Amino acid sequence: MNIKKGDNVKILKGKDAGKTGKVIRVSEKDNKITIDGLNVFKKHSKPKRQGQKGEIVNVVRPLDVSNAQIVCPSCNKATRVGHRINEKQKTRYCKKCNAAI
Repeated sequence: MNIKKGDNVKILKGKDAGKTGKVIRVSEKDNKITIDGLNVFKKHSKPKRQGQKGEIVNVVRPLDVSNAQIVCPSCNKATRVGHRINEKQKTRYCKKCNAAI
């Protein structure tokens, strides 16, 4: 997976298409990412105890990795990610401007 926690990404599909945000959680098993403040849905919760009211809670749902693209910190464009191996260390780079990510 090319996207890691802390990366800035741009959403390509869905109701928040075109918006950018920071990745807060990555699930490689499910191939999904969670972006801070984006892909938010409302969830109705039942009252836990008698006399307590139910409420509507905003929940951030995970998004498939294929629907997001990483934003290069140097050129500020959504781009694909390449990999280079330098002295036993694998680094990511921007395919548009060749800068390290």
